[in-house]
Amino acid sequence: MGSFRTPSLTALLIASVALGAALLSQCNSKGNGAPHAPSAPHTEPAAVPSSESVPRAPTTAEVVAPPAPDASDAARPTDKAALRVAILGDSLSDGRVGGGGYWKYVKQQCPKSQFDDFGKGGDMVNMMRARFFRDVMDEDGRSVAGVRYTHVVVFGGVNDLYSDLTAGRTVAKIGRDLTRVYQASRKHGARVVAISVAPWGGFTKYFNERRGQATLRLNTWILAQKSNGEIDVAIDAYPLLSCGTPTHLCKEYAHPIRDGLHFGKKGHEVLGKALYDAAFSDCL
Repeated sequence: MGSFRTPSLTALLIASVALGAALLSQCNSKGNGAPHAPSAPHTEPAAVPSSESVPRAPTTAEVVAPPAPDASDAARPTDKAALRVAILGDSLSDGRVGGGGYWKYVKQQCPKSQFDDFGKGGDMVNMMRARFFRDVMDEDGRSVAGVRYTHVVVFGGVNDLYSDLTAGRTVAKIGRDLTRVYQASRKHGARVVAISVAPWGGFTKYFNERRGQATLRLNTWILAQKSNGEIDVAIDAYPLLSCGTPTHLCKEYAHPIRDGLHFGKKGHEVLGKALYDAAFSDCL
């Protein structure tokens, strides 16, 4: 058996250094080396929308159309109101002397409305205008008696037409007086209803060809005031109350006195209905 030799001190030191170097190398390989850059977070690529994921526009069949307006809406009356009406005229409008049947017909259809009669038998238009400014409203439309009128009905001119020689009344003068009444009424805020001169050719004591032509000129002027913006409603009584001979009242419309100028109950009803339909169908 061989002898055992004790390692020398030098050999032990060399072995210790080699072991330390090996341990140090192992530690560095586990985590003591240079740090690594952090990796970027993982994200999924954006998905391309498929035809199933995009909302589609509704087809024509799928669009719900708004309900069609009720056909009965057009036939429904507008809001109705109680009206205050001033009637300006001569004997054909003056209820105190048997006239005014036409506006009384309208009043029957409008029981909650008030109709004030400012007609006066025998008045020419200049006289009507003076009374109107004295009793109803001034020329600037300011109320004289504190009454607010919604409508003013003006029906006159025949007395002027046969007073051309005695009073110097002409179509131009009649037109100027009517215009002043129309304009004051509009300033007041009232709707102006103008009625043309009715046929009066049967009033043979005063009617003649010259006055007949003047009647036509005056009526043409009155009716034109609607397009001129001076009045709101125009009622043409001349053709409405004549039949056969244009210058004469229909026999069935004539007044029992048959003077050829004044018309009776049936004539007033015909004129009243035309007036109601044109200007007062919204009354109470």
